[in-house]
This record gives sequence, C-alpha cells and structure tokens, in this order.
Amino acid sequence: MKNKYVFVTVMLLILMTASIALTSLYVRHERSDNGDSFQVVTSFYPMYIAAKNIIGSCDGVTLVNLSEPQTGCMHDYQLTAEDMKKLSLADVFVVNGGGIENFLADTAAQYPDLQMVYASERLNLLEDNAHAWMSIQDHMVQVQTIADGLSRTDKSHSSIYQKNCADYLEKLEVLSSRQEEIAKESDSVHAVIFHEAFAYTVRDFHLEENGSMDLDEERQVSAGEVADILAQIRGNGVKLILAEELYGKRMCETVREEMPDVRAVYLDTCVRGDYEADSYLNAMQENLNRLEEGFSYAESCTAEAEK
Repeated sequence: MKNKYVFVTVMLLILMTASIALTSLYVRHERSDNGDSFQVVTSFYPMYIAAKNIIGSCDGVTLVNLSEPQTGCMHDYQLTAEDMKKLSLADVFVVNGGGIENFLADTAAQYPDLQMVYASERLNLLEDNAHAWMSIQDHMVQVQTIADGLSRTDKSHSSIYQKNCADYLEKLEVLSSRQEEIAKESDSVHAVIFHEAFAYTVRDFHLEENGSMDLDEERQVSAGEVADILAQIRGNGVKLILAEELYGKRMCETVREEMPDVRAVYLDTCVRGDYEADSYLNAMQENLNRLEEGFSYAESCTAEAEK
C-alpha cells in the first residue's frame, strides 16, 4: 500500500513537471510567432478601449482583451483556459481594480512575475463601487495611469504612449467640458438609479439621489423592494430613473405603470460594444445627450408643479 502511494506521488510530480515544461515551450513558441512583441492584456472592455487609444498603431506592441466585448462587468467572471494562455504570454496586465475583477488574487498567485497596472489606483472610489470609468473626469485619470504604467514597463515606447495619451485626453476633455455645462442646470434634479455604476453620474451631475436598486442578470427583485422604490419615487417627487436598458427596462416599465410622468433615461454603462477606438467617446456622448434631455424634462415638471 505504501509503495502505491509513493508511485502515485512520483507520477503526479512527473505530470506537474511535464505540464510546466510544456507551458514554457508553448509560451516560447507563441512569443516566437508574435515576433517577441510586447504583450498587453486588458481585463475587460473599458480598459481595452483606453489601452487601444494609448497604444495606437505602435509597432512591436500587441494588445488583446481577456474577455469578449459583450461580457459586461467582471464581478463574477471565471478565467477560461484561453484566458490563462493570454496571461501566460502577457508582459503587462491592465485592470480596473477596486473589486471589479474578482479573480485578481488568483491571477497574482499564478503569475507572480506578471506586471499589473491598476487603472483606479489614483482615484478616490465611491464606497464599494469601482465603476469609475462612468465618470469622464475619473476615466481621464485612469487613462493617464494606464499610460504611465505602460511607460514604466515598456520604456522603449514610452514617448509614443504619452503622446497618444495626451491626444486622447484632449478628446475626453471636450466631453468633460460639455458635462460640466449640463451639470450647472441639473443640481435640483431628483433621481433614482437602477445600476450602481450611475452613482458616479449622480455625483458628477450633483443630482439628488432618492433611491437605488442594482439590477443585473441575476437580480431577483422582491415585491417588498418594488413597493419601497415606488414609495421613494412618489414621496420625493422623482421624475427621472437612470437605468441600463438591458436589465432595468422591466422595472422602469413597472414604475411607469404606477406613475406615467416618471421618465426612464437609459444609459450605456460602457462595458459592451465594438472594438473601435472612439467607442467610449461615442457612448458617453450619447449618454450626455440623453441626460440633458432628461434633466430638461425633470425641470419642466418641477416648474409646472410650482405654478
């Protein structure tokens, strides 16, 4: 019996050694196929779009995203075998941080030499809420942080990263300026939010938040929660709901059945889309358009009520 255990132990060690050796060979082979380019992996969509703008068409740099563009937030994401291959080839891994990617502890343990760039490390995040890319100003800090992180790990392309970063920040600044103009007229608006990402919208536009629900694909809403949110909307004279259409539309329709004058403003959480460099800019521009229209509606309702 003892010899049996020794045999099993020896075989496991042999298999482990062979696995490590094969992985090493695979990595060397893949790096050879990629011309020993500098490998940048991003965790999910908003990090990819930011890195894409920073890297641009830089020769000798390869950018890949860990998840598919329609994955959404990474709270419950589980790494796949393909993900592990990507990370084994990576020189740097760009992540949001703050709890969005729940697999980071395991990743750090499995790839102790992998350089990590935490895009949110310079931000004061809202409590238990790391959806900082939903704030244009905060995302600008994230973009600069990513550029600085790539410059540290790939000094040969540092000047390109910083130049591309500056160009992208100029575009984001245009959006930020428009947001500030809209925000001047929105500080008296009462709203409820149906996604925690919109807490950053509430903060940046100085809105009065009168209730919230974090709705996603796994969220089961009780009758008591529905009654509570309806009471908050009715009791505070709320006219606007900020929601993500994919998961919030049914609840918004429930509210409208009870209070037809309450309007839903459906916003893009910027975690899905195509891989075009201007995708974030376009999504946030459309968000601003919808918010401006929604604020105008809420203010007209307030003015009408005051007559």
